[in-house]
Amino acid sequence: MVTKQLLNKFSIKPINTHLYEVAFFHESYSNENDICECYQRLEFLGDAVLDLVVSEFLYNMDSNLTEGQLTRIRSNYVCKKALYTYSMELGLDQYIKLGSNPELIRREVDSVISDVFESFIGALYLDLGLESVKEFVAKTVIPHINNKDIFFYDYKSELKLLCDQDYRDIIYKLIKEEGVPHDKTFTMAVLIKGKNYGMGTGGSKKEAEQNAAKIALTKI
Repeated sequence: MVTKQLLNKFSIKPINTHLYEVAFFHESYSNENDICECYQRLEFLGDAVLDLVVSEFLYNMDSNLTEGQLTRIRSNYVCKKALYTYSMELGLDQYIKLGSNPELIRREVDSVISDVFESFIGALYLDLGLESVKEFVAKTVIPHINNKDIFFYDYKSELKLLCDQDYRDIIYKLIKEEGVPHDKTFTMAVLIKGKNYGMGTGGSKKEAEQNAAKIALTKI
C-alpha cells in the first residue's frame, strides 16, 4: 500500500492509516470516486498546527525578536512556496490522488502540492499528537530555518514600516481583474497618501499587492 510505504519512509507508526490516505485525496478524486472526504479539512487543521510548532520554535530561538519580527520570519517558512518545497523534498507529490480529468492549471497543481504538506501534518496530529508533529517538523522545516533559507519576502510589511514612520497612509486598489475563474490575473495599485507608487500583477490579489509594494519600495 502506498500509504504504508510513505509512513515507513518517515518512520511513522500510525494508529489510523485512513487519515493519511485522506490527506492526499484532492476534491476532484473524491467526487469522481464518490468519496465523502478530501484533504481540505486536514489542511485547515494542519495549517494551524504548523503555525503553532514553527511559532514555538522561533519564540525559543531568539528572545530578542519582537512580535512583528517573529510574524515576518514565520511567514517565510509557512508560505505556499515553502510548503511546496517541503512537499517536493519529501516526495509527497507522488502520492496525491487527482481525478482522471481535473481542469487544473500548473499554478493550481503547485498549490495542491503545497496543500498536502499541511494536510499530512493535520493527519499526523490527529493520529499521533503534537509531539509527533514536532519531530516531523524538526526534520523537514527546522533545517530550512537554521539555514536561513528565503522563500518569501514581505514587501508589504517593509513598505508599511517605512510609511508608518512618516504617518503616511497606504491603500491597495484593484485596477484590473481578468481571465477565467480558475485562472485569473489581478492588477493592484499601491496608493500612498493618494499617490500611485506602483502597480503589480499576480494570480491572486495578495500576490499582486506584494509585487506593487516591491515597486513602491524602489521609489521611496
